[in-house]
Amino acid sequence: MRIPPFAFKLLYRMRRLYWRIAKPTTYGVKALIMHPVDADRVLLVQHSYGDQSLWSLPGGGYKPARETPEQAARRECIEELSIELDSFAIVLEEHLTTSGGKQGHLKIVRVHATSDEIRPNGEISEARWAAVDLTDLPGNPTVSKWVYSALEAHARRAAGTRDAS
Repeated sequence: MRIPPFAFKLLYRMRRLYWRIAKPTTYGVKALIMHPVDADRVLLVQHSYGDQSLWSLPGGGYKPARETPEQAARRECIEELSIELDSFAIVLEEHLTTSGGKQGHLKIVRVHATSDEIRPNGEISEARWAAVDLTDLPGNPTVSKWVYSALEAHARRAAGTRDAS
């Protein structure tokens, strides 16, 4: 069953209200998906909820007791984009304390697609392969800070360094 986009908007608002009241600890994963043929292209998405103009990375929440960040990245990418992935490597770990005081732990995982075919579900309003320098995004795009962090971490790993400092 396909969930309509308005349901994602409603769930998004309910989740943010819960965060303000309960201030939970959350665990999230974002996937930097590399194109299967062109190493200079990554998959970016716009969600059907929240800031719908924001280009970001696919991903979602997970429970560390049930799955690893790599497993969560695979699950989220299949759910949101019907895309199959190959290898995994954690490229960045961030600790954040935003969204109404919740304590969040985010892992950004670099993954490689086995095909460039994507079929977004109702959670994703648009998905596209973009150049790693982001120059081919339409108009004057708004890009998530996590996209920049992931691309910087990917570049550091490719250069053989771990830290930007």
